[in-house]
Amino acid sequence: MAVPTFHSGLSIKFRNLFLRHDGSVSVVAALSLIGVIGMAGLAVDLNRGYERRIATQRVADMAALAAAVAYKADGSQAILRPTAVDLVIAHGITDATIDVALLADTPEAGAKAVRVELTTPLPLILSRILGAAATMPVKVSAMARLAGSASATPCILGLASSGNAVETQGGATINATDCSVVGAGSVNNGGSGITAKEIVSGAADIINNYGTLSADLLRYAGSFSNPSWNGNVPAADKRINQSTAISDPLANSMDLATARQLLGTFRTPRTIANPVTPACADIWTFGNSPSAGAAPFRQGNSAKFTVPAGNYCLSRITIDGGITVTFQAGSTVTVANGVSVGGGSTVNFGDNVWRINGGFNSGSSGVTFGNGEVSIGAGTVSFAGTNRIGAGPVSIAANITLSGGTSLAVGAGSHGFKGISVGGGSWMTLGDGDLDVAGQIRIDGDSTLIAGTGNYTLANAGSDAITLSGSGRFFMGDGLFSANGNIVTAGGSRLVFGKTANHLINGNLSIAGSVLFGAGRYTVSGGLTNGTGGTTWPYTSPITNQSWGQALEGVSVSGYDMAGVNVSFILGGTINLAGGAKTKLIAPTSTVEGAAIADILVDSLTSQATNWGAGSQNVFSGVVHLPNSAVTMSGGNNSLSAGQCFTLIAYRVTASGGANAGTACKSISDLVGGSGGDVELVA
Repeated sequence: MAVPTFHSGLSIKFRNLFLRHDGSVSVVAALSLIGVIGMAGLAVDLNRGYERRIATQRVADMAALAAAVAYKADGSQAILRPTAVDLVIAHGITDATIDVALLADTPEAGAKAVRVELTTPLPLILSRILGAAATMPVKVSAMARLAGSASATPCILGLASSGNAVETQGGATINATDCSVVGAGSVNNGGSGITAKEIVSGAADIINNYGTLSADLLRYAGSFSNPSWNGNVPAADKRINQSTAISDPLANSMDLATARQLLGTFRTPRTIANPVTPACADIWTFGNSPSAGAAPFRQGNSAKFTVPAGNYCLSRITIDGGITVTFQAGSTVTVANGVSVGGGSTVNFGDNVWRINGGFNSGSSGVTFGNGEVSIGAGTVSFAGTNRIGAGPVSIAANITLSGGTSLAVGAGSHGFKGISVGGGSWMTLGDGDLDVAGQIRIDGDSTLIAGTGNYTLANAGSDAITLSGSGRFFMGDGLFSANGNIVTAGGSRLVFGKTANHLINGNLSIAGSVLFGAGRYTVSGGLTNGTGGTTWPYTSPITNQSWGQALEGVSVSGYDMAGVNVSFILGGTINLAGGAKTKLIAPTSTVEGAAIADILVDSLTSQATNWGAGSQNVFSGVVHLPNSAVTMSGGNNSLSAGQCFTLIAYRVTASGGANAGTACKSISDLVGGSGGDVELVA
């Protein structure tokens, strides 16, 4: 080994230490040299570790901020780790161990923070001489705070930034034990109490009078006001004087924006036109003195006539009272100037094609049409007694009127009418097939219309498409539904909508009797009002023995007067509940394009006031989204969730003599995710 050259006295001492007198290196000196070199190597590696720590700390800071921003936008914890990992790898660190966590009540009660811990292996070089491991872990940690965040998702949210955004009055209570009650402006408990996970005033005050505030946390930007004698409030360490950014979590919902575009749309009924009836001269009179054209069909001298199959072109048919007429199958009959049947006659028009203009009168006993085609043009069309029309297309370009206990049973096929009026204890049934009505459907007291599966296209523009008087009943099967006009029902009536993707109603939906909403979306250009009470479900028809209202979609609705399961209402107006209404409405659990919207029960951008009062009892499951409307619950109203999710988002929420209970719906929890305010690095 070469001996270094030393020039100072110290160098000479070192040289004497390292050299034996015979000129070789001593063992002690050699070992000491190894130690000196090892210590120097350790210092070098530690310095490299410090440099690595500084570099990775910057990356950890950025990862924590990025993950917090992503969580604020997405609301799901699942986004945290992928966001942090992507950022770390993007900065060239591919061998790191990355731990990401969402921390509650950090750095203070009620706040949330995202923590990222980053550990990288540093290869050791010189310090390995001392027997150190091949690598040294370099660990850094960063924490980004979601400023002004609330840990509990709101289920009562008032968006008014000035005045009271959420308020109770009188003996009213708001109970939201599993979520938060939040106001952009003040939250004012002037009633019996507010119970929630958190009570938050984003930009104003929390005010309590004689009542109780029960919450894990109070957060307010302004002040907390409470009488000194009232100890029914959270302790001082559960009150945070801090602003919170409050916004409408559904403001940017594309599903709702798309749904609102269909407000005011409807389908037009097919044209209900007069049939083609050539101007033929032959007049058939069936009676004791029959006309020349009818006489050959008489059976001897009796009051019975049988018309064989054939093609007949006529001017008019008159059947006197007490006469029996049978048309054999296989005919096509056109009548240009009407058909009139006398009282007490029995007429079977057979399995034929009938095209009639000039009016139709069934007589007091009624008539029977078999399977085939029935087309009746404009004019006066009236049925009395017991009537039947078989399977096949039916088109009546006139208002048909049933009264005085009349019945009309129509088989399967397409059905088109200018208008339908059923009253005086009468009833009408329609088999499966489309129903087009170009005017009003009116069902008066103790009268019934029952229709089967098919597409419903109704129109009475600017007026009522459907009107039900007290104890009037209209039951519809499943199929597309469109009404260009209002739907109005009176107390004691019953109305059933079938299931379809989207029910289009270009008008108001004003319910004062009981109603069942089949599953699907209801797009109503006007408002929805339920002002009834007393006529509850189920109901069994004595006409068909069919029952409605025991359950919908497997959910019991017995005992309610307005019920719907898997329904969403997109309104141009608002939803008002009055009378003794007992309402059970449940939103869909999943979104279907053009149809159901997950968790959305009611949506409207109207600024009209919303009133739920007069003793109405409501079970709502889903989100009621009225961001521009002031909602008032009063007069003994109870709007509950029955243990299911219920979120109310309104401009203002006032409970006056009412109760409101619920839990936040998943869609809102996902959107809000407990985030709010700014993201800032705190550690």
